[in-house]
Amino acid sequence: MKILLTYSSKTGNTKKVAEAIGEALQLRAVPVEENPSPAGYDMVIAGYWVDRGTADAKMKDYLSRLAGQKVALFATLGAEADSEHAANCLENGAALLGEGCEVAGRFICQGKVAEEMVEMMKKMFPKGHPHAMTPERLARIEKAASHPDDADLAAAREYFSQLCLGVQ
Repeated sequence: MKILLTYSSKTGNTKKVAEAIGEALQLRAVPVEENPSPAGYDMVIAGYWVDRGTADAKMKDYLSRLAGQKVALFATLGAEADSEHAANCLENGAALLGEGCEVAGRFICQGKVAEEMVEMMKKMFPKGHPHAMTPERLARIEKAASHPDDADLAAAREYFSQLCLGVQ
């Protein structure tokens, strides 16, 4: 099976996961900025950092231009990977796919939140707002700073190794 692996990364989280997947599948992880053509590939593995509950702008554009492709998605976000929010972020990414695409798999893991994002949220959302910087939110952000960790990367390697064996 011929597989294209592409990703978008802001803090390096998604790049780390892409490189782990690439290592497992013996593929080069291609930054989405290189606009890799999906022509001739049996599957596209596309990774993004979560921005406002969906793929970041660069990956949004790329995913929307795919057509008739088998696509496996992976993402990184500041929230817990097993949260409802994480599941929604993968679903929102899948909804961006162009006509005739089939979702072959989904993987998500926690990743550090960009410092500029934290600062922006501190200024933007006053106390009492649902997205305000509460002590609980700050604790989650601090916990996320250690991700993706070795266990996350191992899980990504395993998931995509198994997925690609099953898709052949």
